[in-house]
Amino acid sequence: MKHFALTLTGFFFAAMSMTALALRAEPIALGDGERLEFRVAWGILPNAGEIIVTASTERVMGEARANTRVITNIETRGIVRKLYTLEVKGDSLFDGRDGRILTMAMTSTAGNKRTSTKSSFDYTNRLMHFEDLLRPENNATLPLPKAETMDLITALVQTRAWDMKPGDSRPIVAIFEDEFYDLTVTALGYEKVKAPWGEVNALILAPVPTPGTPPKGMFKKDAVVRVWISQDEKRLPVKFQLGLKYGTGTAYLTRHTPPPAVR
Repeated sequence: MKHFALTLTGFFFAAMSMTALALRAEPIALGDGERLEFRVAWGILPNAGEIIVTASTERVMGEARANTRVITNIETRGIVRKLYTLEVKGDSLFDGRDGRILTMAMTSTAGNKRTSTKSSFDYTNRLMHFEDLLRPENNATLPLPKAETMDLITALVQTRAWDMKPGDSRPIVAIFEDEFYDLTVTALGYEKVKAPWGEVNALILAPVPTPGTPPKGMFKKDAVVRVWISQDEKRLPVKFQLGLKYGTGTAYLTRHTPPPAVR
């Protein structure tokens, strides 16, 4: 079960890498009140965990604009939860004008281990202030990369706004805690995938370390990440997969709640 927990934690990175930093800023591709629910399968266990991504807008006092807050919750379910409890929550706030990340917080409980971190982004001075709320000796101020940044799951959701075709590639910078990951997302091809509203044609995307840059985190362990984006009007991530040497987890979109205005 610990191996599955590591896989699910990897999903969180992949999900938080969906909040990756695109090389050019763009509005977040999630509407106010939008919600995506995923069921995670691992091996012979069809309901080993769940991932829920929700978005909401927050008005900025004294201004006409609104920022977007994205909450990502990941946890073990069913028999897996009885054997090993894993709960991870990510809370990211994005500028409503250009999609740049403003703050990002993450808390997790994995067995008897807890983490709680928060990062804030200073674009004037190109700095990220990282705070480890439980282990302050890890606090740091780091230079921001030239690219805009977001977590991997938000970045994966963000791909719905990209007009990619098989063979196309796009660089992103993903962030996880106090590390930046230079990744290249390549469109591999199309595949039929089951979605909550029926079978859809989906574009398969593969994020990998950018050539010439050292692999970090789970990519040091030869992780294989795949994302399936529906090619209909919804353009949603209907499936994503994380393969590690000790197992493969697959997340299936089971429910999508669109923003109220477009229901």
